[in-house]
Amino acid sequence: MRRILAAALVATLPLAAQAQDRPQIFPARDVAVTYRVAGQGQQAELTMMWSAAQRLMRMNMPQGLGYMVADYQGQRAFMVMEQMRMIMDVPLDQAAGYQRDLETARFTRGGTEKIAGHDCTVWRFQGASQSGEACITTEGVMLRGQGAGRGQQGRMEATRVVFGAHDASQFRRPQGYQTMQMPRGAPQGMPGMFQGSPR
Repeated sequence: MRRILAAALVATLPLAAQAQDRPQIFPARDVAVTYRVAGQGQQAELTMMWSAAQRLMRMNMPQGLGYMVADYQGQRAFMVMEQMRMIMDVPLDQAAGYQRDLETARFTRGGTEKIAGHDCTVWRFQGASQSGEACITTEGVMLRGQGAGRGQQGRMEATRVVFGAHDASQFRRPQGYQTMQMPRGAPQGMPGMFQGSPR
């Protein structure tokens, strides 16, 4: 299961890219997207929710493992393991370790596709340590992504897209949970928070 989660983050790499002649990379309005994820010989389904104004992202993990919240404005992230009632704080640069490399990546516009009932433009990218492509709508919603880098490969494709405001509590830290530290030796650029996740 840790491989599936790593593959999901590899596939969503373009969400972290920031440059002038690039696709819109943060959704322009609140949205929840359910993806079918495949990587390292495994498959799963997960949902990503975006609070556009606050630049918050919540990723609900498969099989009841919990969820991760990334605060791009506050530059922090945390993972909630609901079954264990534990929270792990993770620096955003550790949770989204590919961001710096993608800031200097080369992007090339491709064709267009329709996925989950929405049009999107294919963008291919080549960075120092990863490459891939993503199909992103004009409002910054990624509908398909695939990438390879640092020994991980992944692909994800949207199966359902729902626009609409989210309850703010979905992005807050839950009360009454024990806080744990990120394991030592977590590899840079990969989400160390997943190293301690149950399979």
